Amino acid sequence: MSCPGTSVRIDDCSLWVVERGPADGLPLIVLHGGPGLDHHEFADYLDPVCDHGVRLLLVDQRAQGRSEPTPPGTWTLERMAQDVIMLALALKLRHYAVLGHSYGAFVALQNAVDYPGQALATVVSGGVASVRDLEGVAGALEAFEPLELREQVASSWERESSVTTQDEVGRLLNDQMPFHFRDPRDPRIAEYERRSGGAVYAPEVLRHFAIAEYGGIALEDRLVDVTQPVLVLAGRHDRVCPADASERMAQLLPRAELHVFEESAHMTFVEEPQTYVEVVGSFLSRVG
Repeated sequence: MSCPGTSVRIDDCSLWVVERGPADGLPLIVLHGGPGLDHHEFADYLDPVCDHGVRLLLVDQRAQGRSEPTPPGTWTLERMAQDVIMLALALKLRHYAVLGHSYGAFVALQNAVDYPGQALATVVSGGVASVRDLEGVAGALEAFEPLELREQVASSWERESSVTTQDEVGRLLNDQMPFHFRDPRDPRIAEYERRSGGAVYAPEVLRHFAIAEYGGIALEDRLVDVTQPVLVLAGRHDRVCPADASERMAQLLPRAELHVFEESAHMTFVEEPQTYVEVVGSFLSRVG
């Protein structure tokens, strides 16, 4: 789902931001996954959160989507976490919350650890606190059925480290998507791909992080430093970011709330959209 956006200058580049919802609502900075995707990942699935008095600010993270290119040396979790702070300053946000999904959850958690209390609240959706929690992906793939989809998904993982064009990114994402749903043949996969169309992919960013262990997140020992409320969201059947990793994260965070979507894998906001919106909206209403 495409809609007009704005280029916002931060310290060393400009970020593309798409705004939805009431102008006087609680700003929620939304960080997409990938890496190498853009704000289209969320399509219009989060829009009903605006009914809870939330102003969505969907961001194309640095060097991705319609945001300005930056040197590869700046493609780190730490720098992208800092971008959240710089964006809030550029937009003159007195209070705001942060939501990240998948790789965006890594960035949101890094932001919470590096800048405790700067955000009013943080939502970590389908993320982990340590790269060790991703080690089970290979085993999950070996057990993945049906066999033809297993081979398709395996090929998509291998291509991440050599992808060079936007079309190649689009094809590998299509091949990979069944792995991210509880039901690999879920008819909503096609609907999601239709609703999220229009993305500007960044193959060089995906390739960079695929080689670098997706940022090498390592934050478990620092979670105790996070001072703001954190909502941790997980899919019970997530094959990439397992629910037990989210449960452990919630135990280590001083002010965490945990919600596990029992009928979902990685794409919780697509697989259980009404519950997802209600859980996030209720949390933000309470903390905001």
